Amino acid sequence: MKKYFFVSTLLILSFSCKYVAKKEAGTLSANPFSYTIHKKITCSNGAIVSAHPLASMVGAAILKQGGNAFDAAIATQLALAVVYPGAGNIGGGGFIVARTAEGTNIAIDYREKAPGKASRDMYLDSAGNAVLDKSQNGHLAAGVPGTVAGLFATLPYAKLPFKQLIQPAIELAQNGFAITKAEAASLNTIQEDLKALNTQANAFQKQTPWKEGDTLLQKDLALTLTRIRDKGKKGFYEGETARLIVEEMKRANGIISLEDLKNYDAAKRNAVVFNYKDYQVISMPLPSSGGIILQQCLKMIEDKNIGAMGFHSAAAIQLMIEAERRSYADRAEYMGDTDFVKVPVKKLTSDAYAKERMKDYIPGKAGNSQQTKAGVIGKESEETTHLSIIDKWGNMVAVTTTLNGGYGSRTVVGGAGFFLNNEMDDFSVKPGVPNMYGALGTEANAIQPGKRMLSSMTPTLVLKNNQPFMVVGTPGGTTIPTSVFQSILNIIEFGLNAEDAVYKPKFHHQWMPDVVYVEKDFSQPVIDSLKAMGYTIEQRGQIGRTELIKIQKGKADSAYTFEAIADKRGDDDADGY
Repeated sequence: MKKYFFVSTLLILSFSCKYVAKKEAGTLSANPFSYTIHKKITCSNGAIVSAHPLASMVGAAILKQGGNAFDAAIATQLALAVVYPGAGNIGGGGFIVARTAEGTNIAIDYREKAPGKASRDMYLDSAGNAVLDKSQNGHLAAGVPGTVAGLFATLPYAKLPFKQLIQPAIELAQNGFAITKAEAASLNTIQEDLKALNTQANAFQKQTPWKEGDTLLQKDLALTLTRIRDKGKKGFYEGETARLIVEEMKRANGIISLEDLKNYDAAKRNAVVFNYKDYQVISMPLPSSGGIILQQCLKMIEDKNIGAMGFHSAAAIQLMIEAERRSYADRAEYMGDTDFVKVPVKKLTSDAYAKERMKDYIPGKAGNSQQTKAGVIGKESEETTHLSIIDKWGNMVAVTTTLNGGYGSRTVVGGAGFFLNNEMDDFSVKPGVPNMYGALGTEANAIQPGKRMLSSMTPTLVLKNNQPFMVVGTPGGTTIPTSVFQSILNIIEFGLNAEDAVYKPKFHHQWMPDVVYVEKDFSQPVIDSLKAMGYTIEQRGQIGRTELIKIQKGKADSAYTFEAIADKRGDDDADGY
């Protein structure tokens, strides 16, 4: 008989939030077979936004039980690994940027690594041509997973026992949950790949099409999560789970070894921290390019009074495009894993360099990426996922995690029940050859054993007067930094409310290809104006799925007020109490 409620942890929760969409005020059912999505909440004890309502429920339940934002971040990521298998994961990696209530900045890097048997030219054929199918699909595309190590690196900042944080995920995997319409459609698109790229049958394969309301049971994943619960980090990187990963590799010419797994560790980094006018921005450093790109873009436009130009004016968009062009040129030329290559971060992020880069910016005239190269110093499917959390004490957590492409390598570890990433494609497979997102790279991002591949993930916090102001991030491959850039400006420069800042159409430019991408509902008159300036414009599907929390601090010692917005572009959900 199916269990229709999570045991003890997630029965029926009472919240004091004001629910704005699809839920009655004051109640939240945690029934994994009957749940709804809400896009906006306002509350004061804790808020969370994630890619799936069941994961947000788990995070909110943990906050309700006395956990802090770090507890909720761990529990939510584990739940996403079950209910959002296209990007939520234990077979991939990610980044966390956080600030404690006491004011300590935290950046934890659990990006995947190249296996020990990886080599610079491993995806080139005998003629030296890049074979991208191998870097994007199947066993050879997988880097050494980092997510589980990242969870345990986060745990010292949490309050509750890890067993309490992982239990909801175990029960969701063991007892199942009802999939959404979007999840059914997504799973149906990968059935042929699952047949072609897997050595054993798995929970995601189905003889008849998946449909909304179907139950997804993941018994093997439940066993894997139980091993992690009982044995900690070693329950993944050593013992039975590690053995299953390596056996999976051996069945199809993958190269991840027991030694690769045992030796994996998350790394603490120094966050990217900078001022933009009256605000302080905290973001992720290399091997994520996101924080540097964000800093460069904001600094390049800081002295231009963009707010006076107006939201989605042709002038403001043009200025932002040109800043994006220059920062992505620098990304391609200079950025990589600083544990392996020397990256001129100080110069790339200096105010003087930002001004120098914009000297050839001409208002009303399109730039040209053949002429605008990297500056002179004297690069994921968009099925990444992001979660934003804040608690009543003021701990702020932004987490972006990914398998790279949707369902990663589309290879499930036999007997362990989870997808492996295809992050090896985020290296420069061959200098000058674009990856699956069109991003270019050089030797700085070439493959080396043990090296972390360059990322675009941009988990970000914003402070105002040294108080929490915003937690923001998004999936979207190379569109991630530009979406965060736009979301921040939408609020602090253009005066949009939090909902509009997330929902309004986005645009993106990344140097090469020299094209401005816009969402399908973008203003036609603005498109026409940009074309008249000389830009090539292409409409595309949705850009990202931004998860944003805006924070207000009351007068004197009064509590925070949180406004949490889940993107309309997916099943994303805001929760809290």
